[in-house]
Amino acid sequence: MATLSATASTVDGTGSRTLHANSSDSKKIVGVFYKANQYASLNPEFVGCAESALGIRDWLESKGHQYIVTDDKEGPNCELEKHIHDMHVLITTPFHPVYVTAEKIKKAKNLQLLLTAGVGSDHVDLKAAADAGITVIDGDWNVAGIAHRAYDLEGKTVGIIGAGRIGKLLLQRLKPFNCNLLYHDRLTISPELEKETGAKFEEDLDVILPKCDIVVINTPLTEKTRGMFDKERIGKLKKGVLIVNNARAAIMDTQAVIDACSSGHIAGYSGDVWNPQPAPRDHPWRYMPNHAMTPHVSGTTINSQLRYADGVKDTLDKYFKGEEFPAQNYIVKEGKLASQYQ
Repeated sequence: MATLSATASTVDGTGSRTLHANSSDSKKIVGVFYKANQYASLNPEFVGCAESALGIRDWLESKGHQYIVTDDKEGPNCELEKHIHDMHVLITTPFHPVYVTAEKIKKAKNLQLLLTAGVGSDHVDLKAAADAGITVIDGDWNVAGIAHRAYDLEGKTVGIIGAGRIGKLLLQRLKPFNCNLLYHDRLTISPELEKETGAKFEEDLDVILPKCDIVVINTPLTEKTRGMFDKERIGKLKKGVLIVNNARAAIMDTQAVIDACSSGHIAGYSGDVWNPQPAPRDHPWRYMPNHAMTPHVSGTTINSQLRYADGVKDTLDKYFKGEEFPAQNYIVKEGKLASQYQ
């Protein structure tokens, strides 16, 4: 399920940041989305592209706000740079992200709200904000090339790394496949869910990994998890392990994954997250053996696009009206507000 992440803060004359807009003010809102080109007109509910712009243009302009939409976000002369100094709201997505660095935040003197239409805020320098993909297909039909290392899921030990909302759902959906389910997280899941799924908790990541035939990664990208699966930790995995990365590519050491896939220590690595995104044409994960990589398409189903478009509209509406966001959806860091919808 796609949800909405938001970071909210504004600079006033004292250097501190306030949260809400004055409802009478006209705001400049910049949306950065990928171009759909010929696909944009094929489905009227395809709202996550630049051409459709979340379907909120008429609503914003009817309220007197300016809505600038572009896919051009790279380099000093890009369209985004033309508006960064006076925009009040920036909307971006994890599929075509604007990397909101401390330098960009410093330039954006009027910035009041950062919205991510999708899940995650790892493309945003949260501290700075608080302080102020293609698979190569070669055309073969080679059944033996796949079958010689294909196994049933039944009876395998599956380790779920990160048992939050997605991890819990995964445990429930794997139960019918009769897997041996293990999970690792900072906190245990409820006793009721443990009983329902048969999942067993392991507090130590390095203890759970050698037990797993399959490892599924669902953790957010933080300073603690960045590079968490380095050469040493990958070396602790069972030889022939399969890895599914549902999280962020930067949790993995890029070269360590390539080396382990090339040696066969990792029998298969799959995911749709890359570092960076979009992945350049020469990204080595495109060409390493034993991979099943796709562009970052999870969360881009039509249903997901409609959900996060509604989420963006709802958040902007609260912002324009000066209403508080739900208390459980934000935290205060160093006196500033960081709001995240998960």
